[in-house]
Amino acid sequence: MPVTINFEETYPAINLKSDLSQMSFESPQKDGTIRLIIVRVDPHPDPLLPNVFNLGFGPSDKNGGFHDTMRLKHLDNNKVFSTVLFHGLNFLEENSQLVMGVDGSDDIRATLYHLMFKTNRNYLDEFFTPLGIDWYVRIYRNGKYDADAQGNYIAKPRSEPFDYQRSRHDLYRYYTFRLR
Repeated sequence: MPVTINFEETYPAINLKSDLSQMSFESPQKDGTIRLIIVRVDPHPDPLLPNVFNLGFGPSDKNGGFHDTMRLKHLDNNKVFSTVLFHGLNFLEENSQLVMGVDGSDDIRATLYHLMFKTNRNYLDEFFTPLGIDWYVRIYRNGKYDADAQGNYIAKPRSEPFDYQRSRHDLYRYYTFRLR
């Protein structure tokens, strides 16, 4: 399902917090219903990713949150993803020192984000500098892995410019972008 991003074609916000940490909009579905979509911007929980905020969204769970694993059949996927990314753009314009990230809750969604960045490269490059993040475990010269006191390996993020030649079979663990 290719997605075309266009910030001129977005759904209007229903509710918008003044700090831009949350907004909602209504998305018509193919079955004729309308679903309330919640968009939230939260600090990324990994302390090794300072100044990174996660852009999450999904249908309302009716408790102020959202379901990020529920599959919906939007009437206009382009408009849904354009609305979500446009909100991310607005948040970054007010918080230009921060980085925004999207994380697929499964491989299907991660593949969608990967292809969305690739197919919308020319358009998104006007607004964002995309980055891909992978995690790695450091191997010392003596062959031992970096581990905590309990012996658990310590994974650290490694950010790189988004590689547009990277295939959808070699996904990043996290997709980030900052203002251009």
